[in-house]
Amino acid sequence: MADKNLQSEIEKLKAEIERLKKELKKRKKYGLVWEDKPEDVAVICKEKLPVLKEVKRKEIITDKEKPVNLLIEGDNYHALSVLNYTHAKKVDVIYIDPPYNTGAKDWKYNNNYVDINDAWRHSKWLSMMKNRLLLAKNLLKPDGVLICAIDENELWRLGCLLEELFVGREIHLITIVHNPRGIQGKNFSYTNEFAFFVFKKGVKVIGERKIRKEEIRWRNLRDNGGGSLRTDARNCFYPIIIKNNKIVDFGDVADENFHPKTQTEKKNNFYYVWPIDRNGIERKWRYARQSIESVKHLLRVRKVKDRYEIEIGKDFGVVRTVWQDSRYDANEYGTKLVHALVPNAHFDFPKSVYNVYDCLAPIISHRKNALVLDYFAGSGTTAHAVMMLNKEDEGNRTFILCTNNENGIAEEICYPRIKSVIKGNKKYLDITGIKANLKYFKTDFVDAEPTDKNKIKLTKQATEMLCIKEGTFNLVQDKGSFKIFKSCLSADRNSKHYTGIIFDQSAIPEFKRAIKDIKGRFSVYIFSLGDETFEDEFKDIKQKVKLSPIPEVILRVYRRIFK
Repeated sequence: MADKNLQSEIEKLKAEIERLKKELKKRKKYGLVWEDKPEDVAVICKEKLPVLKEVKRKEIITDKEKPVNLLIEGDNYHALSVLNYTHAKKVDVIYIDPPYNTGAKDWKYNNNYVDINDAWRHSKWLSMMKNRLLLAKNLLKPDGVLICAIDENELWRLGCLLEELFVGREIHLITIVHNPRGIQGKNFSYTNEFAFFVFKKGVKVIGERKIRKEEIRWRNLRDNGGGSLRTDARNCFYPIIIKNNKIVDFGDVADENFHPKTQTEKKNNFYYVWPIDRNGIERKWRYARQSIESVKHLLRVRKVKDRYEIEIGKDFGVVRTVWQDSRYDANEYGTKLVHALVPNAHFDFPKSVYNVYDCLAPIISHRKNALVLDYFAGSGTTAHAVMMLNKEDEGNRTFILCTNNENGIAEEICYPRIKSVIKGNKKYLDITGIKANLKYFKTDFVDAEPTDKNKIKLTKQATEMLCIKEGTFNLVQDKGSFKIFKSCLSADRNSKHYTGIIFDQSAIPEFKRAIKDIKGRFSVYIFSLGDETFEDEFKDIKQKVKLSPIPEVILRVYRRIFK
């Protein structure tokens, strides 16, 4: 009997060894390994599906011709899940400033604050970040950029996580001096934090950085040194015409036999300035006549005794990897700014708005319709930076912010700040008073069990999601059995865009009659328990119509991300 028991134990041990061998083969031989802790907000999505509900009283509309920005209150995992349906491959930049996991109870995992004594602190943080980065990754355009701020506490682990999730992408680490006074550590006083920039390899996405006027380095437009003579480039010898200390025009290239008597010639109320140095040597301008007007905005006039000098100073430059600017001071342009915009607000360590602005500007300065997502929105600094960019060039960039309402952060800090930036603040007139539109949503849930009853309920609860997806927020008709929404004009000038939502298939004929005389293109969503699109019933429609079954188009996305 004892031999049989021993043999049984040996067989069990062998089986366990084989199991462990197989398990070891699955394990990584190189990379970041951690205990992936299950997260309640992710687990709940197997039983309940997230949707959005608008808080109409918090809507801000200042210009109906401008596109709409979104603020979503709720756990960002659920908000990102919804956005995986509404905004897949539509986002130009994702900027996030996640919890730094300092151990100071600045974030929760499964409704419990994570402190420095938590043995699973780093694993919980990595699981939280991975779950959200995987969802966010699906939202970026092919030339989209992820920017993630971080400090020394999780810097190395975040870098490994990004390498794992964004295989084959370029990953660059930027150092930003955000606290010149320093935060005292045991051995060093930290004055800086970091920002990872992640984007597709081989794509030029980082443009030039803007340089403030007081930091521009000026030099004479007149060339010097080797190859600077008039004879070295005939097209670079022409007069620059000045009136009232401003450049008003550029003259023609001078004939080879013509030689100005002086460097600065007065003709009536105009001054003609030639590229002649103080020794009377005829030199050349740094730009040929055919290209000088393209840099006129970079030129300035300087009066020197009996002559005028023309100087050039570039207000842009290459983005470097170490950023140091007094405007990045998180106290001056973060904490104090938030307190001015939202009196009595309490928010720990808000970013300097100029820090975020300079992260975004090199990427979207020339993308005037760019979409920026921040799913750790905090005090709303990212929204403020996007609105500042729009104020500078009258752009139509939009933002989506996602934040929970822990300690009233969504309702009492983020939303009031955006409202204050739109309304204007006397102390910060240069970076507030910016017209913009905002819609406020909260996350909600519908039972996930695929019964007919739940499918009907999801369809009825999906109206806001569909309007967000299509960018059509203006209600045109509400017949109960169907609704019609229209886009704002500036977002779609060439062809007005409409969204139709048909909750009852029997209402299709009435819907067709309702849109008969409406000019534009339509996205039409029709309730179906299956995957039917009802194309045959719309063959006689003259408008361009895209048909989709609901809730199947939504369920298809949720099945993929919640599998």
